[in-house]
Amino acid sequence: MSSDEKHTRDDSIEDAGRYRIGFFARTTQLLSQYGIETHGIVPVPAEERLDTRWYQLFFIWFSPCMNMAAFSTGTAGPAFYSLGVRDSIVIIVIVNLVSCLLPGFFAVFGPKLGLRAMVQARFSWGYFGAIIPAILNVFSLEGFLILNCIVGGQMLASLSSHIDDTLGIIIIAIISLVITFCGYRVIHWYESVAWIPNAIAFIAMLAVGYPQLHENLSAPVPPVTPANVISFASFLASNIVGWCPIISDYGVYHSPDASSARIFIYTYLGFFVSNVIGQILGAAFAATAPNVPAWNAGFEDSSSVGGLFYSILLPTGAFGKILTVLVALGMSCACAPTMYTFGTSFMAITTWFSAVPRWVYILVSEGVLIPVAIIGAKKFYNTFVDILDIVGYWSSVFCAIVLTEHMLFRRASFSEDQYPITTWASYALLPSSIPAVIAFVCGCGVLIPFISQVWYVGPVARQGSGDVGVFVGFIVGAITYALARGFEKKMGKA
Repeated sequence: MSSDEKHTRDDSIEDAGRYRIGFFARTTQLLSQYGIETHGIVPVPAEERLDTRWYQLFFIWFSPCMNMAAFSTGTAGPAFYSLGVRDSIVIIVIVNLVSCLLPGFFAVFGPKLGLRAMVQARFSWGYFGAIIPAILNVFSLEGFLILNCIVGGQMLASLSSHIDDTLGIIIIAIISLVITFCGYRVIHWYESVAWIPNAIAFIAMLAVGYPQLHENLSAPVPPVTPANVISFASFLASNIVGWCPIISDYGVYHSPDASSARIFIYTYLGFFVSNVIGQILGAAFAATAPNVPAWNAGFEDSSSVGGLFYSILLPTGAFGKILTVLVALGMSCACAPTMYTFGTSFMAITTWFSAVPRWVYILVSEGVLIPVAIIGAKKFYNTFVDILDIVGYWSSVFCAIVLTEHMLFRRASFSEDQYPITTWASYALLPSSIPAVIAFVCGCGVLIPFISQVWYVGPVARQGSGDVGVFVGFIVGAITYALARGFEKKMGKA
């Protein structure tokens, strides 16, 4: 029996007793017979973590970022923060060099512990405290889904007057649903090949647009302000940090025998290489678009990234259309991981939610995604920046708490002594939630004056500091948690 077949059999046996409602139980059993993943949030034991295809830990993140998602992020430098292409590139490289360290670290938890991200959080947040990041993760992941579907929908709409954003969004959402519904193994397989048309498209864009890009390097740009530089850096960091609360979900079936360094390097490179390439291309073409009438018309005054993409490839004729379609449909590779963890995060909120199968939450996500994305597409950049920054605010504090717990109080070890996996669902045996909640409240509270958004500009940000909320939240969260958890330890509590 193959390891994949064993996973399917064990998943169906284990979860059959959890889904007590007749319809859910019967449907889950039927789906498991067709190879659909039915495993819930129960930890995956070491004997079932057998996968040694380590390259998957690279591609599972390379593909979701090596597409229009990273391209769109890069366009925000010139289009939203009024930065030139040179300044944007320098910021992109520096921020990614540093911020990609965090997802590399969080990836190690999956193979070493076999815990879903929001379940692993219980070992620092406590049973009840972990409900907070689980709920926030559900909303954040839906926000990412909305953004990715908007970008893909705009690209499809740019191809023909017979297709509008709405139809394009529906198409992307349905493809993402099918991939995610199948589960863990199908997502990993899909991500290992989904990057190929995107790479071809980016090469073609460079070949077609190089003369205009080169000429634009000497074009005058507005004076750079520290506030815009810092805010763009914060925006980029938010994009990376926002992945951390989902990363360990995609290594829970991989063997714990790999060194932590190996897992870290695969994940770090998957994020860094894809984001730097995609974001630099996005910044370069967005900065050049105002000086190229055909590109600017497609960009629709910085409101349609999909239109910009297609307008660049327009001289290639039918080949450009084919590439645009493939890249647009490929946005599902960014949607699949987020939709998948939407389900596992929902299940981690309460015991009642964990009794509902994962596939039900996938359908719920789809039902919310389509109408909200259609509405959000009307104001793309405001929607894009607002969602990414809000995700970055809470995710930075979340990362600080989990990182501090692991490094200071778990001795950077994944041993059973430090992480007694059997206690994952016991609120009495898990740590108290008090230190994490205190740190989260303090971290989020202190960052408010540093926020600079369309909907709110804090008093410190008004002085010209730019948006440094993500960085402030991380630092304050780490320090506060270390103090509160250390005090709790001295009081003799676990």
